[in-house]
Amino acid sequence: MSHGLAETFWRRAKKKQKLLFLLAGATAVLAVVAVSFGTYPIKLIHVVQSLLRLVDDTRAVVVWNVRLPRIAASLSVGAGLALAGLFIQTLLRNPLGSPSTLGISQGAAFGASCVIILFQAGPFWTAAAAFAGSLGATVLIVVLGRVRGLTPEAVILAGVALSSLFGAGTVLLQVLSDETRLARAVAWSFGDVGRSNWTQIGWVSLSVMCLWVVGFLWRWHLNALDMGEEPAKNLGISVESLRWQGLVLAALVSALATAFHGVIAFVGLIAPHAARRIVGADHRFLVPVTAVLGAALLLLADTFSRTILGTGSFPVGVVTSFLGAPLFLTLLLKRRA
Repeated sequence: MSHGLAETFWRRAKKKQKLLFLLAGATAVLAVVAVSFGTYPIKLIHVVQSLLRLVDDTRAVVVWNVRLPRIAASLSVGAGLALAGLFIQTLLRNPLGSPSTLGISQGAAFGASCVIILFQAGPFWTAAAAFAGSLGATVLIVVLGRVRGLTPEAVILAGVALSSLFGAGTVLLQVLSDETRLARAVAWSFGDVGRSNWTQIGWVSLSVMCLWVVGFLWRWHLNALDMGEEPAKNLGISVESLRWQGLVLAALVSALATAFHGVIAFVGLIAPHAARRIVGADHRFLVPVTAVLGAALLLLADTFSRTILGTGSFPVGVVTSFLGAPLFLTLLLKRRA
């Protein structure tokens, strides 16, 4: 009996591995194909030639200087927000957990609005203030949770309250600003993967890789926590320490992504749920599949915004909100059924 169970377990594990490689390969192909779309269409053969440095013309300049940074930003930011959402949902044992519901994204928007409206700061200080706002929201959540002993459910409610507070502060700043500063602040708040450079993409990618490694190292701890706090504690896991360390790491990744690219909603909420439906709750596979799905989801949304909705400057954050809300409702209804 045990031999049959072990054989079934390994057969399912190999099936999930193949599915992971298939999803990763499909995302890589999608990334190459997405380079050819835009206001300046480029044939796929010319994209491949440009990527291999076989040509050096206008198309190669567009591929390397315009399209590739945008594609790389979509992949790194999507994977980062998805992993952050997975960590938050697992550690708080709440399916509604995400960078948005904890107030991290709204904290970034408030920080960016402060320096744009009050000091007319440039891109560097705007990103720095957004990062500081995200970390400020994280510190408040951690302090409220650790010092006041809030339950995981109460932590989510505290995040919702902070989101409302930061949102009200942002609106107040916008009301008091002039038209020029208001336009800059509002433009920043729209998530856009086309505004970053390779240095910023590198920082986000590095943070995503670190979170991925942590997810791999903690895979058994996260699996145990999924069964409940008491079973995890009985296995010798320090649940509180694991929870707050993981939340801080997830917040750092989402803070970097939001600081450089603005507020991009629903990716951190949708991707973990979709991954669970595909490979189940085993974090050995759930962590990489969530990252791949998050990257593919944001890449699809950005490609849609560049090709269907016009000039390429349409904010991808708006697209993810429009696509994410009905998709999330569909997942909830199927799960209920």
